[in-house]
Amino acid sequence: MSLDSSIIKAANGDSPYWMAVLHGLGDSMEGYRWMPDQMRLPWLNYLLINAPDPYFTGYSWFDIEGDREPGICRSRDLLFQTLDTFRSQESVSADHLFVFGFSQGCVMTLETGFRYPHQLAGCIGVSGFIHRAEALVADQSSHAKQQRFLMTHGTQDPLIPSGPVKDQMGLLQRQGFNFKWQEYPKEHTIYGEVELQCFREFLENAKVDIES
Repeated sequence: MSLDSSIIKAANGDSPYWMAVLHGLGDSMEGYRWMPDQMRLPWLNYLLINAPDPYFTGYSWFDIEGDREPGICRSRDLLFQTLDTFRSQESVSADHLFVFGFSQGCVMTLETGFRYPHQLAGCIGVSGFIHRAEALVADQSSHAKQQRFLMTHGTQDPLIPSGPVKDQMGLLQRQGFNFKWQEYPKEHTIYGEVELQCFREFLENAKVDIES
């Protein structure tokens, strides 16, 4: 079983680079159709993905109350299947595939970056958190410490306070994982053009590294 998804091709139609986009709680792939135009990266293709479970007018990756573990594990398995199927159908190399996620999608992006059995181009997580950091480290793939991560968060986020997440990032940085941490004076959202430029720089720098 694969998750529902939608492809948006790059302006440069032959580009081998892709970014899978994972929405937050109650949102859907439709909430990110703005992204290709606003990112202004003509070399980047997009794979927008819906979470598996209906939640009001959108979808959810896992339950927000009670035990998150079963939902995260199930969504992770479905996401890996979706990425594997997509890569096979589109002949996409894993090391040319970025993963981006907001809030719950950020949690799933980190799960993917640590556990997906292939080296990815990079992972961007926004306004989320790490679920069971010790388990992620224990179960890391052989590529996890070579993986590029960018994490951004709001100092005024009322839903997911930045302090505990920043502590998680520091712990992982000290263990040798390649995390860049960036805070903005924002709530639970994307901080406009300023944050989009941070995403662009991360993506473009990763592309240079891959091609060098």
